[in-house]
Amino acid sequence: MSESVTSSVTGMTVESAFAGMTSVAPVVFRAGCPDCRERFELAAGALRLAIGASSRTTFYSFTCPQCGSSVRKPAGERIVELLTGGGVRTLRLHSTL
Repeated sequence: MSESVTSSVTGMTVESAFAGMTSVAPVVFRAGCPDCRERFELAAGALRLAIGASSRTTFYSFTCPQCGSSVRKPAGERIVELLTGGGVRTLRLHSTL
């Protein structure tokens, strides 16, 4: 499909619909390290989300930029929704039954 497709309803092209848009600010997430107690913001690329079969196996992880500790925290439904919506890379864990 061509990007210059015109909508039959409004007569607007894709180019004209997005003509006034500028770049979008990157999504950042606030986090904290349980080891050094530092609080900071992380870009989506600094986080990983693992979705398991239960709440016990669903978590997000990152490396503390201050002390270098590997941090792993549980992720409930709302956290999963926010992280996936913000572009965090997701790994789906499957049972080996």
